[in-house]
Amino acid sequence: MNLVDLTQHLQILNPLPVDRLEIQGITLDSRLVEPGFLYVAVPGKHADGHDYIPDALSAGAVAILGSKRSGEYQDLPVPYLQVKDSREALAQLAAAWYGFPARHLVVIGVTGTDGKTTTVNLIYQILIAAGYQAGLISTVNAVIGGRTLDTGFHVTTPEAMDVQYYLAEMVKAGISHVVLEATSHGLAQQRVRSCEFDIGVVTNITHEHLDYHGDYQAYLKAKAELFRLVRTSEEKEQTVKKLAVLNKDDRSYPKLKRIVEDLDLPKVEYSTKDPADFQAVDFKTDPTGIDFKLRQQGKVIPLHSDLLGDYNVSNCLAAAAACVSGLDVDWEAVQRGIAGLKAIPGRMERVELGQDFVALVDFAHTPNALKKALQAGRSLGEGRTIAVFGSAGLRDQEKRRLMAEESARLADVTILTAEDPRTESLDDILEEMVQGAEGQGAVEGRDLFRVRDRGQAVRMALQLARAGDVVLVCGKGHEQSMCFGEVEYPWDDRLAVRAALSEMLKLSGPEMPYLPTQEITKNG
Repeated sequence: MNLVDLTQHLQILNPLPVDRLEIQGITLDSRLVEPGFLYVAVPGKHADGHDYIPDALSAGAVAILGSKRSGEYQDLPVPYLQVKDSREALAQLAAAWYGFPARHLVVIGVTGTDGKTTTVNLIYQILIAAGYQAGLISTVNAVIGGRTLDTGFHVTTPEAMDVQYYLAEMVKAGISHVVLEATSHGLAQQRVRSCEFDIGVVTNITHEHLDYHGDYQAYLKAKAELFRLVRTSEEKEQTVKKLAVLNKDDRSYPKLKRIVEDLDLPKVEYSTKDPADFQAVDFKTDPTGIDFKLRQQGKVIPLHSDLLGDYNVSNCLAAAAACVSGLDVDWEAVQRGIAGLKAIPGRMERVELGQDFVALVDFAHTPNALKKALQAGRSLGEGRTIAVFGSAGLRDQEKRRLMAEESARLADVTILTAEDPRTESLDDILEEMVQGAEGQGAVEGRDLFRVRDRGQAVRMALQLARAGDVVLVCGKGHEQSMCFGEVEYPWDDRLAVRAALSEMLKLSGPEMPYLPTQEITKNG
């Protein structure tokens, strides 16, 4: 694509080259530059893309776009384009590169701390039940027609070039509606800037990513960006009602309500507690799922979901509100769609090899999510609840204590272990968590244990379990790797649970995945 055409929607702060330079690709990663590429230099928290301009040039970049003053780069052998915000520009470039695909789609965005992936999948299932050609982009995968594509090892919204590629593939496949999971990082880093959202849904905003955002108010502001993007989205080929869907039960509700009203954006609210546009009543949960009634404008609709945990009632309400109020989907499609979602990878996912207790793998990695998972777990068995989890290094430090406190209050046995320590000391992380649990009355060696190796922690939990107990392995869910230092080791909690159960039950099964903490365990 020609550089002038590619950048015509950007505000370039210095003169463009007069020659019509052809661009063969765009990237923000200097390691991925190929001859003919435009390299976008993006400042980051730990590294600045401008420092890697020489590497990009060596790899064959024919143009550079950055946010630092052009005078610093006037001697470059290729054009340097200065913009105010290179991340925002990258999102606009990505959309232009793929022909602005979101303008040909109805786009529903879902944000929040917990429940995003589940809500995305619920909306997707309702749209399919309603007869729409639908697709989804989540932190687990992208579903495009008959294809399912992995979106990465760790949980965040894909980079702008990837998001726009998925959207373009959806347009090619004849898809009309897409549901997109928007993380706070994805919103703050402009990865979804040109996704032209029509409907914005928030699940909840609790304690997470404060290491990145600084405090709760900044985190909430990042999430609220979704509604600003809905309000300012481009006109579409088809007429779509713009809408905000808010959780009336969540602490974020008063602030988000003001933001949405200031934007003059139509809204609907949902609640499991109080009267609302969409309210759940009479809900019951058991090992077969959840049943409840949904009240909306005088109607009472019975709903069933196979998902475990009554917290999923809120996710069902959010999905129903988006589809009914935003897209005029009928209630029969809502019922069939919600009932049709059987499970989400790594979300209260059962691992069953014939044992006489319940073994579950869940993605809960925030204090609120862990609390909800433990409460749900207690309702699924008649015995004890045994929790295995850790807390990531180089991330929100305060949640380590908070998560350990929740487990000490709600679990009968807490086993603290590794979870992506990265370059932090695993021992220091575990010590912070132990102190939090002990502050709530847990006693190490009695109902509290620290086991550095996650595989061994899983083994210990399963060996402690008796008939009727529930073992919850939390924190990794669907993720496929764990980071020690700067190395990602292949890891899957579900595989680890199967391996440990197979060993214990003397069945043939997979081997426990390797982690470097195994060496320390072996050597004492």
